[in-house]
Amino acid sequence: MASNVGSSGKRERKSTLMGEGKRLPPGQYLDMDDVFGPSFDGEVFKRFLGFVAPYKKRVIVGLIAVLAFSLSTLAVPLIVQYAVDDALEIGGSRNQLAWVTGVLLVVAVINWASNHIQQVVVGHMSNAMLFDIRRAMFHHLQRVGLSFSDKTEVGAVMSRTQGDTGALQEFMETMVQALGDIAILIGIVAVLLFLDVRLALLVLTVIPIMMGLRLVWLPRARKRFLYARITQSICNGALGQNVNGVRVVQGMRREPVNLARYEGLTSNNLRAATMAAQFSAILMPVVELLTGVAWAIVIVVGGLFVLDGDMTIGTMIAFLMLVRQFFDPIRNLTMHYNVLQRAMAAGERIFELLDIPTEVEDKDGAADLDKIDGSIEFKNVTFGYDPTHPVLHDVSFKVEPGEVVALVGPTGSGKTSITALTHRFYDVQEGTIKLGGHDVRDITQETIGHHVGMVLQEPFLFSETVLDNIRYNTRGATREQIVEAAKTVGAHDFIEKLADGYDTVLEERGSNLSIGQRQLISFARAIVADTEILVLDEATASIDSYTELMIQKALAKLLEGRTGVMIAHRLATIRGADRIIVLQDGRIVEIGNHDELMAEKGLYFKLYSLNYSSFDDIPEEIIQEVAASVAGESGR
Repeated sequence: MASNVGSSGKRERKSTLMGEGKRLPPGQYLDMDDVFGPSFDGEVFKRFLGFVAPYKKRVIVGLIAVLAFSLSTLAVPLIVQYAVDDALEIGGSRNQLAWVTGVLLVVAVINWASNHIQQVVVGHMSNAMLFDIRRAMFHHLQRVGLSFSDKTEVGAVMSRTQGDTGALQEFMETMVQALGDIAILIGIVAVLLFLDVRLALLVLTVIPIMMGLRLVWLPRARKRFLYARITQSICNGALGQNVNGVRVVQGMRREPVNLARYEGLTSNNLRAATMAAQFSAILMPVVELLTGVAWAIVIVVGGLFVLDGDMTIGTMIAFLMLVRQFFDPIRNLTMHYNVLQRAMAAGERIFELLDIPTEVEDKDGAADLDKIDGSIEFKNVTFGYDPTHPVLHDVSFKVEPGEVVALVGPTGSGKTSITALTHRFYDVQEGTIKLGGHDVRDITQETIGHHVGMVLQEPFLFSETVLDNIRYNTRGATREQIVEAAKTVGAHDFIEKLADGYDTVLEERGSNLSIGQRQLISFARAIVADTEILVLDEATASIDSYTELMIQKALAKLLEGRTGVMIAHRLATIRGADRIIVLQDGRIVEIGNHDELMAEKGLYFKLYSLNYSSFDDIPEEIIQEVAASVAGESGR
């Protein structure tokens, strides 16, 4: 399968959403499927062909079927011409008529069969390509840097993986149809010229008129259709806001006001949709009118040719049939134009996503280690999600194997950044991070994942069974191991009470469990993973006091023989840590155990003595005041 993750030659595309410089109101959105791109983008098309390449044989079969369909369609008027001019003329035989009938039946079968093959082959190929594109997108999204996930809405990604890929699938199906329509058009023109050059040139004078109409109509129609979609999007946004905020609406008795506003929005959409429908209703009648004009030319001029003996009746009938067929592909191609535009816009967005850098990559020759000693070392580490605004400044510390270290500090001090760097979710701008004495950039990410476990403040559970969620990182874990882990953290009892016990399928994000229950399952998952290093990001923050007491006992057992790094907001929870690292503004200000830090009477002592249960409870001005006081005392 083509990966198509290369450079796309970035292009900036400026668009005025309303076509006239207008913007969507705050809180409203425009579905990406409603955005039109250029009529043709060579770069997008080239990369799209990369996904077509694995299906060359199917493409060839499809093209042969298209050609057969086109030729069989063109053959019918010629067969009718022969039937009228030869088989049905005076002196013609029944054998000739039977032969013509047989040929018509064969052509009809070929026409049906080729059309069927075309539809089946193209359908299978487009679905296979859709699978390939979505697989490539999913695979890439699993590997992109977390900075992308941090600033990208899930809805935008879903729109690209679902709506945009669907637009490309539609384009693939339409493209084959368009090739068939073009082939038929060329064939019709060729046959008309072959039958009678004079009459053909007269009939084809309608083509410049059609092209001129298309150039005038399409840009205006595009604006109308886009404006109609935008007004519909605004209505959808207003509806969504009022449904989601129904408690506030009813509480403040805003129903009449909101109804009046919604009526205004829907009225705008009605007017826009009506204008779009009017534009849509213009082209087809004009095409029908031009078809009638072409027929009139054939009947009048062709009739004169027949009367003068310059043309046979069969040829005239063939002309009429071909002229009728001529305008069908023109109508189709006009409709294909919008599909093409949407596909170009969708393709650009898809390849834009596939071009997002992964940021963190294994270097060539990175070691895949079966075991590490569990030590962690930060040496002169400077890091920022935006490199120009570091959140960690020259941070250095070492955690020995089996040591439990707590990270404390106010929000924004850099605690979570340290844990993220430990797992190499990001790469540092300066300095070195080592796990087990190895630079994290010299070992594979798979090695890190196997040896560093994480329990987050907001545990994420998948729509799978409880059993599968607990062994998510250890697919080979036995049921007995999972049950034992659940018992260790006190989750076994409530799991057994679920409808199907350990085989209960959880709802999205585990919404059929309480926050505390979800956290207990994440703890059981960490026990089953059995990693040398365990990172706990305020893992007990969402648990009640009784459950926390039980978890703390389980943690003591869990951390035996393991290196532990704990983010703690509540100071009371980390008194038993081997060491406490106090952070402020991305810098380490103190290191020691609880007793040592209290004896030093520094920042930790001052804040702990304020009797705040959490660093996050302490106003920033008090922290700054205490820090300044400590600095002043140390300077004397």
